[in-house]
Amino acid sequence: MFELIVAIVVCLYATQVIIYLLASYKRFNRLADDQLPTASVMVAVRDEEKVISRCLDALDKLVYPSGKLQIIVINDSSTDATSEIIRKFILGKPQFTFIDGVEPTGHLRGKTNALVQGLKVATGEIILTTDADCKVNPLWAKTLASYFTDGVGLLGGMTSQETGSVWKGMQHLDFMYLLGAGSGTINAGLPLSVIGNNMAYLRKAYNETGGYESMPFSVTEDSQLLAAISKLKKYKIIYPLDKDTLIESIPVEGVISLYKQKKRWGIGGLNVPPHGLLVLGTAFFSHLLSVLILPFSLVTGLFAILTIVIADLFFLGSIVHRMRQLYTLKYFPFFEIYYFIYIIFLPFILLFSKSVEWKGRKF
Repeated sequence: MFELIVAIVVCLYATQVIIYLLASYKRFNRLADDQLPTASVMVAVRDEEKVISRCLDALDKLVYPSGKLQIIVINDSSTDATSEIIRKFILGKPQFTFIDGVEPTGHLRGKTNALVQGLKVATGEIILTTDADCKVNPLWAKTLASYFTDGVGLLGGMTSQETGSVWKGMQHLDFMYLLGAGSGTINAGLPLSVIGNNMAYLRKAYNETGGYESMPFSVTEDSQLLAAISKLKKYKIIYPLDKDTLIESIPVEGVISLYKQKKRWGIGGLNVPPHGLLVLGTAFFSHLLSVLILPFSLVTGLFAILTIVIADLFFLGSIVHRMRQLYTLKYFPFFEIYYFIYIIFLPFILLFSKSVEWKGRKF
């Protein structure tokens, strides 16, 4: 009986992955360059002196119709030289707007509060968000904006990680997997998650949700906004797997930082809709049971693990191929070990602690 349960759950996981993959191929209409809406890019920064110049330099190279792009950088109470670096960089660059000295607003804290301050001065019909540790490509803003045809309210882009080592490479594949799954679930009509360092939304749709001020505080404001716009039931939410939306972020440096990142995302995931719990539950139980059954049935356990690994390899291979990063599959064995570990242990960690430490703050 136990063997049958394991086989069923693992087959459900593999089927789920195939559905993600097929949905990620969905194509969408796009606007011509002369139809692009006005856009505001927002970046909330806190203690980013080591990476902010890289981010600003990339944003300065964005290709977009003249006079239609605004870039807003919000300093979220940095204690290092971040503010000075930004001020020096944006001199003589009228497309940049800098907001300094953000104070808490109501129940809002941290990055969410900073974004709200930025929205107060944003003039774009669409809002694009990224982070200080990210390097956007020159076509990023134009590509995301081109998908805002009639009725589209929110969409996500693809984020990769710097590679060059096993540690970095497995984080890169982790991002590719999670965002590929995000694309698949959204395009299948089951919005589950986006990532705030590469997303865009219609300002009108945001306003209709009541804004972050009307939402409960969350450490994953991106997924919270996705849920709020989805709840309106009047806007299309899409996730085109387009290589021109690809940006590059910087991997976390150590195990503790990675643990904090995963915990923060995990806590945000506790508020997913019912279909999200099914997706997460299938992933958790398929991995857990495939390991637990090994002492009782080596054949069934190895079959279950092999099925999961093949499904993941097939899925990731397609994603990185379309992102022109097929060479990163060399990190797949390390990613798969890491993925088994965190997908099994993260739920147990969340049972005992739901506090989050991020950017020197506790939430």
